[in-house]
Amino acid sequence: MKQSTLKESYKQSKYPLSGHGKRNIHVLKEAFQSIDGDVESDLYGEGSVIAEFQEKMARLLGKEEAVFFPSGTMAQQIALRIWCDEKGLRKVAYHPLSHLEIHEEDGLKELHKIETILLADKGRVIEIEDVLNIEEPVASILLELPQREIGGQLPSFETLKQISEYCQENGMKLHLDGARLLEVLPYYQKTAAEVCALFDSIYVSFYKGIGGIAGAILAGDKAFIKNAKVWKRRYGGDLISLYPYILSADYYFNRRAHKMEQYYEAAKELAQFYNTCHGVSTLPLIPVSNMFHVHFHLSKDQVETVLTEVQQQTGLGLTSYSKEINEKSCYFEVSMGDLYDEVPKELVKKAFTQLNDLIKQRFSSI
Repeated sequence: MKQSTLKESYKQSKYPLSGHGKRNIHVLKEAFQSIDGDVESDLYGEGSVIAEFQEKMARLLGKEEAVFFPSGTMAQQIALRIWCDEKGLRKVAYHPLSHLEIHEEDGLKELHKIETILLADKGRVIEIEDVLNIEEPVASILLELPQREIGGQLPSFETLKQISEYCQENGMKLHLDGARLLEVLPYYQKTAAEVCALFDSIYVSFYKGIGGIAGAILAGDKAFIKNAKVWKRRYGGDLISLYPYILSADYYFNRRAHKMEQYYEAAKELAQFYNTCHGVSTLPLIPVSNMFHVHFHLSKDQVETVLTEVQQQTGLGLTSYSKEINEKSCYFEVSMGDLYDEVPKELVKKAFTQLNDLIKQRFSSI
């Protein structure tokens, strides 16, 4: 009951703090309002609509070619399969909390019979030492930037360079799960092409920080993309038309790609508010992208009761959910977007003062 109450209070809040807004039909309608109705659709992966967008993304990422996919799950499984076939070895390595490991029903293993080696502990990012300590050959290593399931943490750029050099020297392909690639560029102070130069293949999502409908891009050299297009057809990814995804991806890319620094600064500012509250901390303590996790050292029921009250009384939307870690702690994820700029800062201060006061009054002995 408390979960639905928290969710309902969030839905009714006047000022949600994170994201770009509701994911409703308006998102698609806005993207299409200025599109010429005579623009020709793509057809089974061909046509100017898809070709021009793919070329645009290849230039952005500094790669020879790129191909649009309806989903990142499809794109990344295919990327790793290609690298395994090239090396003649069905084995890859990635983080224990990689999307492929925990959110894809073992698709890589079941569909492709690819074995996986898990690098690093669950609570930290992959470091060069983890790569050096791999005890058996692998065809490819996947790095996720940022590592979403641990609050969007990042390795240093120097670490990325070291891993890239080691992979090149030892015949391993390095793949980037860059679903949120644009979001980490302000922290690294690098262009997308500068980051992608360290990787053999790159995946980028268009519905996360960009806020499009769906879809992803996979980029690499010409031979890699030629293979990727074959596998895309095998997976059923060449829908008769993908233009609703492509045109909306292009629209929101143009609207938001240049605003990642704004979202990053907003994340750091909001994290400071959370970290002033009793029994609350963010992971990372100082965000390194537009996202972070908020950890409460209280039970899920206690937290949801307090958050619901704050949201109802202030009209500020903090979260619609929380996830239990154990009986005495829980967390939720925050991803900053356009909405934060619309929130009166005095209201933010008031809401967090109230949150802190409520926690201290009711649970200070815990």
